[in-house]
Amino acid sequence: MAAVAGGGTRAPGPSLSGPHGSRDRTVFLFDRRREQGDPKEKVLSCGEETYRGFRRAVCQALCISSDDNFVITTTNRKEVTDDNFSEIVQEGITLYLLQSVDQTLLSATKERIDFLPHYDTLIKSGMYEYYASEGQNPLPFAFAELIDNSLSATSRNTGIRSIQIKLLFDESQGKPAVAVIDNGRGMTSKQLNNWAVYRLSKFTRQGDFESDHSGYVRPPPVPRSLNSDISYFGVGGKQAVFFIGQSARMISKPADSHDVHELFLSKEDFEKKEKNKEAIYSGYIRNRKPSDSAHITSDDERFLHNLIMEERDKKSFTAVVVTGVQPDHMQYLKNYFNLWTRQLAHIYHYYIHGPKGNETNATLKEAGPFNNIDIEILMFEKGKVPRMVNLREIKDDMQTLYINSAADSFEFKSHVEGEGIVEGIIRYHPFLYDKETYPDDPCFPSRLKDDDDDDCFVVEKGARGKRPIFECFWNGRLIPYTSVEDFDWCAPPKKRGLAPIECYNRISGTLFTNDKFQVSTNKLTFMDLELKLKDKNTLFTRVFNGQEQRMKIDREFALWLKDCHEKYDKQIKFTLFKEIITRTDLTSKRMQSPWATYSAIEWDGKTYRTGQLVKTIKTLPIFYGSILKFFLYGDHDGDVYATGGEVQLALEPQALYDEIKIIPISKLDRAMSEKVVKKYIEDEMARFPDRLSVTWPEGDELLPNETKLAGTPIGALRIEILNKKGEAMQKLPGTSHGGSKKLLVELKVILHSPVGNKEIISHISQHGGKWPYWFKKMENIHKLGSYTLKLQVVLNESNADTYAGRPLPSKIFKFNIVEGKPEKFSVSLLDPPFRVGVPFNIPLDLQDEFGHPTQLATDIEPILEASGLTLQYEEISRGTNCVIKGVTAKGHVNNYLGKNFNLKVILPGLKEDSQILKIRLLPGPPRQLKVKPDSEMLKIENGTSFPFQVEVLDEAGNITAQPKLIVHCKFVGAPNLPVYAVDCSNAGTNILTGPVVHVQNIKKDQMLKARIEIPSCKDVPPVEKTIKLLPSSHVARLQIFSVEGEKAIQIKHQDEINWIAGDVMQNLIFQMYDEGEREIIITSALAEKIKVNWTPRINRDQMIQGLLPDVKVPTSVKDVRYCLITFHDDHVSLESAFTVRPLPDEPKHIKCKLKGPNTLQMGEELQSEIDVMVTDQYGNQIQTLSAACINSLGVSGNGLDKSNLKTVWQESTQTMAVKGIRFYPGPPGSKELCFAWREFSDFLRVNLTSGPPVKLHFMDWPDLGEPIAVINGRELQKPLIVQLCDQWENPSPEPNVKISLVKANNLKIIPSSQQHKTDENGRANLGIISIHAPRGEHTLQLKASYNRNTLDCPIIKFNVLPDPEKPVCLNVKYDKNASFAAGSTFPDFMVSVISEDSNIIKNINPGRVSMKIWEGQSSGNRVPANVTTLGCSKVKDGKDEGFFYFRDKMVPERVGTYSIQFAFAIDKTNILSSEQIIIEVVANVPVQLLPESLPATPVVSNVRTVASRTLIKDLCLHIKDEYNNRTGNDLVGKIIAAIKSSSEEDTEIPVFQGKVKTIEFPFNRGSAEIVNLVLAENSPGRDSTEYILEFEADLPALAKPLEPYRLSFMFYNDFKKQQRMATLTRERDELSKSIAVYRNMFDTTEQLITEMKYQVQEAETKQSHLKNELKKHQIDIPQTSILQYVDSLIKQKMLEQEGVKKSPRRACTLSNYPKDNQDILGKIAHLAQIEDDRAAKVISWHMASDMDCVVTLTTAAARRIFDETQGRQQVLPLDSVYKKTLPDWNRTLPHLRNGRNHFRPIGNPVFARDLLTFPENVEHCQIVFGMLLGDTIIIDNLDAANHYRKEVVKITHCPTLLTREGDRIRSNGKFGGLQNKAPPMDKLRGMVFGAPMPKLYSTLSGQIDLLQQYRTAVVKLHSANQDLHLQLQSLNTPEMQKRKQELAEREKSLKLIEEKLGMTPSGKATESLLPLEALDMSDSPTPPKRMRR
Repeated sequence: MAAVAGGGTRAPGPSLSGPHGSRDRTVFLFDRRREQGDPKEKVLSCGEETYRGFRRAVCQALCISSDDNFVITTTNRKEVTDDNFSEIVQEGITLYLLQSVDQTLLSATKERIDFLPHYDTLIKSGMYEYYASEGQNPLPFAFAELIDNSLSATSRNTGIRSIQIKLLFDESQGKPAVAVIDNGRGMTSKQLNNWAVYRLSKFTRQGDFESDHSGYVRPPPVPRSLNSDISYFGVGGKQAVFFIGQSARMISKPADSHDVHELFLSKEDFEKKEKNKEAIYSGYIRNRKPSDSAHITSDDERFLHNLIMEERDKKSFTAVVVTGVQPDHMQYLKNYFNLWTRQLAHIYHYYIHGPKGNETNATLKEAGPFNNIDIEILMFEKGKVPRMVNLREIKDDMQTLYINSAADSFEFKSHVEGEGIVEGIIRYHPFLYDKETYPDDPCFPSRLKDDDDDDCFVVEKGARGKRPIFECFWNGRLIPYTSVEDFDWCAPPKKRGLAPIECYNRISGTLFTNDKFQVSTNKLTFMDLELKLKDKNTLFTRVFNGQEQRMKIDREFALWLKDCHEKYDKQIKFTLFKEIITRTDLTSKRMQSPWATYSAIEWDGKTYRTGQLVKTIKTLPIFYGSILKFFLYGDHDGDVYATGGEVQLALEPQALYDEIKIIPISKLDRAMSEKVVKKYIEDEMARFPDRLSVTWPEGDELLPNETKLAGTPIGALRIEILNKKGEAMQKLPGTSHGGSKKLLVELKVILHSPVGNKEIISHISQHGGKWPYWFKKMENIHKLGSYTLKLQVVLNESNADTYAGRPLPSKIFKFNIVEGKPEKFSVSLLDPPFRVGVPFNIPLDLQDEFGHPTQLATDIEPILEASGLTLQYEEISRGTNCVIKGVTAKGHVNNYLGKNFNLKVILPGLKEDSQILKIRLLPGPPRQLKVKPDSEMLKIENGTSFPFQVEVLDEAGNITAQPKLIVHCKFVGAPNLPVYAVDCSNAGTNILTGPVVHVQNIKKDQMLKARIEIPSCKDVPPVEKTIKLLPSSHVARLQIFSVEGEKAIQIKHQDEINWIAGDVMQNLIFQMYDEGEREIIITSALAEKIKVNWTPRINRDQMIQGLLPDVKVPTSVKDVRYCLITFHDDHVSLESAFTVRPLPDEPKHIKCKLKGPNTLQMGEELQSEIDVMVTDQYGNQIQTLSAACINSLGVSGNGLDKSNLKTVWQESTQTMAVKGIRFYPGPPGSKELCFAWREFSDFLRVNLTSGPPVKLHFMDWPDLGEPIAVINGRELQKPLIVQLCDQWENPSPEPNVKISLVKANNLKIIPSSQQHKTDENGRANLGIISIHAPRGEHTLQLKASYNRNTLDCPIIKFNVLPDPEKPVCLNVKYDKNASFAAGSTFPDFMVSVISEDSNIIKNINPGRVSMKIWEGQSSGNRVPANVTTLGCSKVKDGKDEGFFYFRDKMVPERVGTYSIQFAFAIDKTNILSSEQIIIEVVANVPVQLLPESLPATPVVSNVRTVASRTLIKDLCLHIKDEYNNRTGNDLVGKIIAAIKSSSEEDTEIPVFQGKVKTIEFPFNRGSAEIVNLVLAENSPGRDSTEYILEFEADLPALAKPLEPYRLSFMFYNDFKKQQRMATLTRERDELSKSIAVYRNMFDTTEQLITEMKYQVQEAETKQSHLKNELKKHQIDIPQTSILQYVDSLIKQKMLEQEGVKKSPRRACTLSNYPKDNQDILGKIAHLAQIEDDRAAKVISWHMASDMDCVVTLTTAAARRIFDETQGRQQVLPLDSVYKKTLPDWNRTLPHLRNGRNHFRPIGNPVFARDLLTFPENVEHCQIVFGMLLGDTIIIDNLDAANHYRKEVVKITHCPTLLTREGDRIRSNGKFGGLQNKAPPMDKLRGMVFGAPMPKLYSTLSGQIDLLQQYRTAVVKLHSANQDLHLQLQSLNTPEMQKRKQELAEREKSLKLIEEKLGMTPSGKATESLLPLEALDMSDSPTPPKRMRR
């Protein structure tokens, strides 16, 4: 159902209709289907739920047929359909009826909207109102708003006005909350409702609203306007609570009410209402009885129960409870509790303490109405004692500090615009002795830090610094962000006044205003206070004793300030007056005189005199020097007091610094010791040249002891002279040397020959242009021998190589020159004779191009040629003596005398590659034997000889001869045949014959073989012939018989006879037979020819009878006797032999024999068998035993295990075998076994070794149960050595067992886990490994196997700790919501380097952190080449250590996308980069209106032709910022064009077409199109006059108007004249443009030259200063070859420094604890060093129990070490040390009283702590050793110590005394005994303090640093001079002179044209003709130094 209303009126409120009670919706309809339709809206009240029903209702309401075709759309042209009906058609929507969705809207419509403010207006108001200023956090000012409300609410209290701020941060009571509770008058429910209304001030509450301060009346005036009327605007409370948290609960009870009213507002509630389409700005107030907390059900608000319970006894109160506190706010409130409570005490200082403030020195406090205000802050945290502070008790807020440090005050008053009253007070803070008493404000630190500069200057500051004088209070409450710098009458005068100028910096002030001055709603700033006070009509009156006095305020103030200065400033006493002088070093002539000079001053109890060594503070740089005199300005003639003065210093060391400095006396360092200055002087002297740095830019480097080929080039050489700091230098240091001490480098090349050394090259190099020192390439060294190349630094002119008794640096290269590559050769003498097939050698002499003998290259192979011969060779020797070896020639020669041949030798590749030699070739060695007769079968009788014809041939068939060529013939086939021999040495042929051939015992024809050969020639094959031999009748056979009784037994040849060992064989006979088997009768002649071998004595008679001598049988069965009987005569040689083998006798012994090694392993059986045999008396084995004999065998031994023992009879060997020998486990070693058989016994030793390896043990790592602590990436303290062991823990010496390391994938070890093998002792050294792994516990498993059995291997556990010094990433913080406007400054970037342990790495050089910015985005993390690199800013006050700030960096001036990346240089090659930050640079604020392209100057007339009247045809104007970027795209407005005259008197102004004076053009999206701008026909205007066409931008959204764009044009009445002038105008424009280009070029050149001159001057100053510094170190720089000299000197110094560093010195060998955390300092033994050996020994012994203690900064770090080591490591946390009882390190020895000796001590006493030096963490180390050593004194010996103690105890307590001889007297007097005597140094086991680096090391370091700086300065000066010279030369080139002439001609032509045009050459219109670039250029002076940087 629908109801419709017309006429645009809205139907009354919604009504329900429909069967289901659906809600009616009011819809506004416009029918725009036709142009003539009803223009008014139709209001439709509809309850339909579907699109069909709604469409029917629309048709019915608008009288439309349901068949009509139309669509219903929203105003955004979105069609309403069934699908989106319920989503679109909502209450109050406006809809169209159209023919189609894209139909044109035929007439305008009006759409109804509602614009209630968003709830963010309330909940985010504080976010936008509170902002940080001057580095202050605005959170305390939000609390101040709530305190303001409480002060107003309690203003009528007659008793205590209590205000409590409770910070409820106890998680056990709910989520964090803040409660502000006061005992004020409370609020009714209506007043509570009004409080919730935003911006309902106390003034608007007077009408329609009931105010929470009902009946407001302005309070009467009170002192300092302390009227509590500071709850003002109805804004602050809401802003504050929603700035602090997310919700607020207001609880209040008025005094006359029985009920408590409670209102709850929250961001969550607002969001819920918005989501549910509910009214956002609506809610309810809960009215309840006091202490009723039943409605609090959320655990997040449990704390409210306690707060509500406190309501019980309160008459009236108000509580503001803020929940959902922002986390960063909560952290700030916790961490900076003292800071923000101090700020609140400052804001309400005068409410708390009264109008006079907190006068802590006042004896009696006045009673007043302000003593009843109690503002308490309480903070509750879980597990902690609540923190509570009353603001009245805070004594260090700024107002308290101002009041109590002031010596006097000056009060004044001012009335402004009627009721505006300002009270003021100025306080004077005097100068006391040595410092200003003006208190420091952390928000305005007075210690201002200027940027670093290369020049030395003194940092000056006033007491107040840059702070303004006045703080401003409004109604007694501080307005924090407003301050007043000064007034005219209290500002420092321009001329000298009654008081010194520094007195104006010692005043502070406070202004108190009433509420007639406007402040911001958040009470952070005044609106117009300073403007009104500095108005010229504002008068100030002085208030004296409470009464206003009208007088000259400036005169009164000056007199008061003078009086304060004279009364209260405490001063310095100047003594020993000398004279009055005039100081010409001051630029101001007025200040040059008079100056009184003094020789001494007394300052703060100390006296400073002339000649005293001092050090400065707060100067850049720090000066060290001796006092010359003191200056005091004024005409004085005696001792006088003054607040300050100046001191003249002679800088030390004077040898280097010939310089005088004058500084304020206040810059003297009163804590300086003379030791510091002396050390500084030593460091400065380290700037002399030390060594040479030699490089080889073109290669051809000469290495020490290098060998080079003759003629090889050397160099070129680039040389730098370096000091000990590694700095390059070209002059001796110091400034007094002028140009006479430049350094040169002399090069000498010396040849060392046997006759002496010869100098072959000598050059001297000066400092060059491209290179510091340079020697060209040397290519003329070709003589062979040893050389020395010497580089020596010498002085210019004198060429001395020493300076001041010190040798200048030098460098020596020793090298050798050897022969070069071969170029030619010759053949040396050959070694004849040469024979066919016999190898011979051809020696070659090779020479290089200089004729030196050389060697043959490996790639050259010789070629041999000879006619008629075949030649080949084996090899060629390519060494020093080149020889072609193994040359063989084959061919035919005439006879054995040989033949001549020509032999050609070719070496390819040589310049002279061939040589020909003549040789005579003889026949070769024998290779064949030719024998005649040729028949193979020859017949010969036994006993005859036979002749052979033989010829000896070589391998080529030539008859050959050679010495000792003997041919032999051997007969084979019978024994004892003769051998024939013949000599063929002479002719190679001869007859071979010899003795007869005789064969014994031949019975029939026998075949023999004749073998003819040459024994001396093994290569000649023998020739064999067959010979048939006939039998003979001579003796041929011999037989032997043994007679036993009547029986004769024949003993055949080679028979074996068994006989009892040791017995005798008797009855042996023999018989002889011929070849026919006939027995031969033995005659004496024959008997003489018979021999036997077993006895030398033969009975001849018995021999004739046929008897042989007896044979003695051997005693050993092994000793078989060989018996031989021989017969020799002329024809035959016979022999017969037999063997006698002994047999064993009866058993007499047993013998044991081990078959195999005698070693067995523990637990295993002996692998070898033991054979036991029975022997006779001679040791022969008995072979007649049986197996039964084994029962008689017994075995015994120590530790023998008989369980597996077996004895076996071995029939084959007739021995008893013993098996299964093993021993019980025990110590390895030699074991003895006893074997017994019957009554016989024997012993045997075996070696028992450890068992097979079954496990691995670590050596020197006893405790592997606990994880080993190791820092990631670092090595273990000692190597891992493993030992193989058996199961009984015995070391197993098993070699070559492979051991590998098994680890997880995330564990990396270096060296990598390759396999290791055990050595011969069973050990394997795995080396010292380094661990790389994530943080935590890791395991390393050893893996080994033996005989395929895996060994039991230990597991090593590592507790990997992150490396606190290894950078892994960069953390960058900045305001990510900031916008980047072109040319503005970037927000501050805070960069920190994060280590592996996620901590910030500190102590990083800021120069290693950089910021890179470039245009565009780069792919990946790659940085393009064209980047801009910026350095980081200084950290303020040394705070935020580890953070690097990039402040005030300029945003690029061009808009676009830019990339920013921060980089940290880990070392020279590795860079750690941050993630790239992509920013969009947007245009800056609009400043100018300019055309897109500069138009030509228009020339127009008022004729009828439109073209002649057209000023602009088409011109596009854009808004741009100051950097020429287009901007203002969001601006909409108009451009107003108007014509103005250049002369104000001219009233005849042309008008535009249509007779209008102005024309408007639309301006949209940052630009405007100016089209067809035409003058009116017959427009007024003076002929030939220049007018200005002005375009002014009218942009309402722009706060600051833009400068109009002006375009000059010429106006003429005559058309022809206009045409002529138009031509001249175009010429003028062209000339103007070209002149601008020329001027721009010349200005740029001039500015560049000025900058270059400044750079040259700056480089000269730097070089001169460094030269003076070097001179102070006795380092003089020569005039020439400076860089070579400096380089050599630097190298020398570095060598000396390295030598000092490597020199042996005492070191602590106690292992230090890993510093895996920055809170760990290390073990005490490593924290300090002691130079004296004796003192080091006794102090180390005295502290022996503490040396192993680990010192930490925090107890947490100490506890972690305690846990990791299970309590075994003693630790000392420094945060647990009570520091008040620590000794004063500046305390004097006890025998000194008031600086004088109470007695004269002996033995050189000194505090032990004074002998310590700390390499790092000095402050922490002083705490440690101050606590442990106390006042312990070191003295020479025991006698001196007893004397000292005896005298000291008369006046005071005597501490412990240690003597350098090692004795100790305790503080109680006890001495003697071993416990009081130090052992020798070697007994301390390395627990001794190490020795520091020698002082010479730091001295050399300083010298090297100065030399390197000087070298850099020399190079920089040379480069700057060269650039300047080139630039100056370019000015005088013909091309430049021509351009200057062209510029003059163009300027002259321009002037003539402008005169013709009637234009003023210097007018503004001329400037408009210049292009934009020319306008930006200015002839600016040289930019200051910082701007250039």
